[in-house]
Amino acid sequence: MPPEPSGVPTGAVAGSALPTLTVDWPAVPGVAACMSTRAGGVSTAPWDSLNLGDHVGDDPAAVVENRRRWRHALGGVQVQWPQQVHGAVAVEATPQGWAPGDMPVADAVWSRQPGVACSVLVADCLPVLLAATNGRAVAAAHAGWRGLAAGVIEAALARVCEAAVCSPAQVQAWLGPCIGATRFEVGSDVVQACGGGARFVPQGERDGRARWLADLPGLARDRLARAGVLSVHGGTWCTVLDRSRFFSFRRDGRTGRMAAAVWLIGSGAGG
Repeated sequence: MPPEPSGVPTGAVAGSALPTLTVDWPAVPGVAACMSTRAGGVSTAPWDSLNLGDHVGDDPAAVVENRRRWRHALGGVQVQWPQQVHGAVAVEATPQGWAPGDMPVADAVWSRQPGVACSVLVADCLPVLLAATNGRAVAAAHAGWRGLAAGVIEAALARVCEAAVCSPAQVQAWLGPCIGATRFEVGSDVVQACGGGARFVPQGERDGRARWLADLPGLARDRLARAGVLSVHGGTWCTVLDRSRFFSFRRDGRTGRMAAAVWLIGSGAGG
């Protein structure tokens, strides 16, 4: 059943009481995915409560505990956290992991090996999960408007297709919660960077500057369609409107970060 506009389906990953969002795409053998909400952690306001970001001013001990709970919710797999910069670099996650303090600068993580979760942090930007339908490769991308314009989705998709030996038509995508089309007010710089089009609705002028409302999930759907991805799901939830479930940087300024993750879990991952 599709989610109601005011919320999202929630559940708990097997073996964990941590509430997570349901990634409502067709099941692929050997692939698992989920996304956190702001609930279930130990952080205090304004990061309450499952803040997974270690760069937003929260108590480091609280973030460590929150990340421990998140990893437990994912079944104990290793979670890879890149240093996100709103770019278009995609890096491979492996079970060996990255050395402490040596996280790669990237906005997409992909993998072809089981036991490691590709994960991105968001609080208004769009999380995009990708899975080859043959179960051989997955990726997670952090797609704000800058990353979207730079090609972060295409970069992640290329790595998945290469690793899985498949075409974009054999990859499915899930778009998670992000700032919605009724709340994402932007200027001409964003319109120009993203190529304009029907995903931008004029709003007149504010402080002498033209403004538009931008449909971030719609822009991602357009790029996925042009790249050849036919199976796209999600993308209907607004982080700004749902304060009880989601962190939102534009709404609150000082706030936490959620995570979206996808990983390979077993024999579905081919070599």
